[in-house]
Amino acid sequence: MTGAATAEAATAELVPDEVMLLRFGAVTRNTHRIHYDTAFARSEGLDGPVVMAQLHGCLLHRAAAAHAGPAGRVREVSWQNRAPAHPGDRLTVTSTVRDVDPVSGEITLDLVEHRTDGAVCCRGHAVVVPDRTRD
Repeated sequence: MTGAATAEAATAELVPDEVMLLRFGAVTRNTHRIHYDTAFARSEGLDGPVVMAQLHGCLLHRAAAAHAGPAGRVREVSWQNRAPAHPGDRLTVTSTVRDVDPVSGEITLDLVEHRTDGAVCCRGHAVVVPDRTRD
């Protein structure tokens, strides 16, 4: 199959909380106060602490990896943030197969992450090398 395909692919979900944001910020060395300090986030014009862009990327990667399978791999992930997410929001990534390279077998996925209220937090794509042991 090549060209624009619309087959549903893997999904991933996450409900980040304040502790997760604090720990994720620590391991990624992202100490910006908008991710853990409610008063500071509000002083910056936000409704409260926001999920870091890199955590969105991790969730997109998780959906792509699920599609690739245990012996597959994710070769590329890219995304653009569209709306903030906050602790307690359920983030759900859905993916659609855009293309399958007939020579390499690589699959290009379109990825969309929605938060609890349906707003799109980010859009992106991934290229995966699928687990051929599942065929």
